[in-house]
Amino acid sequence: MRATLRQTARATVHLVLAAAMAFGTYIFITVLLITATGAVAVVGIWLLPETVLLIRRIAGAKRRLTVSWTGGEIREAYLPLSGPVRARLRTAVKDPGTLTDLRWMVAHYAYAWLTVLMLPLWPVGLVVDGVWCGLLGRRALVLPLIVRLADVEAGWSAALLRPSPEALLAQRVERLTATRADAVAAHGAELRRIERDLHDGAQARLVALSMRIGLAGRAYAADPDAARKLLSDAQDQAEEALTELRHLVRGIHPPILTDRGLVGAVRALGAGSGLRVAVRADGVEDGPRAPAAVEAAAYFVVAEALTNAAKYGGSDRAEVLLARSRTGLSVRVRDEGCGGADESAGSGLTGMRRRVAALDGSMRVTSPVGGPTVVEVELPCVW
Repeated sequence: MRATLRQTARATVHLVLAAAMAFGTYIFITVLLITATGAVAVVGIWLLPETVLLIRRIAGAKRRLTVSWTGGEIREAYLPLSGPVRARLRTAVKDPGTLTDLRWMVAHYAYAWLTVLMLPLWPVGLVVDGVWCGLLGRRALVLPLIVRLADVEAGWSAALLRPSPEALLAQRVERLTATRADAVAAHGAELRRIERDLHDGAQARLVALSMRIGLAGRAYAADPDAARKLLSDAQDQAEEALTELRHLVRGIHPPILTDRGLVGAVRALGAGSGLRVAVRADGVEDGPRAPAAVEAAAYFVVAEALTNAAKYGGSDRAEVLLARSRTGLSVRVRDEGCGGADESAGSGLTGMRRRVAALDGSMRVTSPVGGPTVVEVELPCVW
């Protein structure tokens, strides 16, 4: 009986909140009528995107309430309402998520009254079940009905609020469009960096090398000692140019990845980071390797995260986890520093996120003040 009472009390809280939301949606009909009138009259058409935003917030609150009862997950799939009024209007009308929310709201007007009418079952149920169980020794009758009602209400809401395949596809296309724009911007910045490094570094040294070899050739007959000195300087410049080129190549695709693989390359990063880094590999060395682009992205994520930890963290310990999953490669870097990492502060996190997004991956940074800082990256790939 105690378990039934606890579950019924929880169901009652859910139904009370659902009833309160039902009253709120009934009041919201006024907003819908004002918006519809303004849209028909054209002068108030600017209200449409704002009303859609309000509907999204109401639907989001209902999703959270439903999830708190069912324990499941109800995804949101909306296109961003931003930009000038015309763009916002077009998005509000064409977004499949708008239709999903409106469909739920119309249905909610039909079934929400059930939650209001059934709430009096709680005190009645206590009396009836108290007599039924106390005098006759039977199982409770009314209280389980309240729990069942909460299940039905949450089930209907979950089914109606679940995004349609069209909404998920539209959100996916929007995300890929933004990702592609970031990837193009990052690619352009990388090309400019390579061009600048070649122009200011290796190219300048090769030009000086060519001049010294030419001077040495002209001076060889008249002054062999001076020619040998020029050739020696030219050799030094050639070695410096090769060093510049190797550094440039490492910034594009580190050769150590080809030589040692991802795990060996990350261990080398840890050894040269100035931190005590524990590297753990979970299935990464088993079976085929990840694509080169995925390994390079993982390598640069670890390199940047360890650099940030050594530069800003204030701790001498970090750990790196590389894990193979069914759908890709997982990277997790944790340092025991002071935390407080901020992407807007130029700590390299924005570049990391763009590199990961270019491969349709995801990145999450957890860095509360006081630490620790955890960078988690998922890179999809086919093994």
